[in-house]
Amino acid sequence: MIPVKICGLTNTVDAQLAVRLGAAAVGMIFFEASPRCVTPAQAQKIVAGLNGAVTTVGIFVNEPPDRVNAVVAEVGLDLVQLSGDESPEDCAGITVPVIKTLHIAVDFDAGGAGEYDVRALLLDNHRRGSYGGTGQAFDWQAIDGGAFQRPVILSGGLHAGNILEGIATLAPDAVDIGSGVEAAPGRKDPDKLAALFAALKSTRASDAVVF
Repeated sequence: MIPVKICGLTNTVDAQLAVRLGAAAVGMIFFEASPRCVTPAQAQKIVAGLNGAVTTVGIFVNEPPDRVNAVVAEVGLDLVQLSGDESPEDCAGITVPVIKTLHIAVDFDAGGAGEYDVRALLLDNHRRGSYGGTGQAFDWQAIDGGAFQRPVILSGGLHAGNILEGIATLAPDAVDIGSGVEAAPGRKDPDKLAALFAALKSTRASDAVVF
């Protein structure tokens, strides 16, 4: 199965369910403007409840690298996802492997993506004033999933009903789902999670190391 990151987790129950269903990674958001934001203390509890069974990812937006590294050490995170306007230099200052989010707009140019020396690039929908969690997909036909020099994670508006189409169109190395499996912001819906993983059972993993 293609590697799956379930993002925007705020509690241990949802995180453990995601792992039981087959998640390769879980994501916790440390961006105060997000309705899914958690504190380091909350994230610690989630990580402790997983007992190292899955890769843990912290999502940050335009935070100084020193601040990101402090949270990584406090919580015990495996990876960091930088979802703001961070530069390649910002990514290089993180102590664990980095996933860099690229926000795909109509006029998106993949030319600068190669400057990021990161574990993977996450493709998400662009919406003015937002850094993710829009619940909307970008135009998958508008970009070439093979144009990037790093492994690609598909995100943005994914759910059980459209995720296979997104995978078929862009051939990503992994997928990232947040709002598409929620009952409410920050609270996952068990039925939506189960439907998602059922839909993905026929997919195959790539050779790329993402999570």
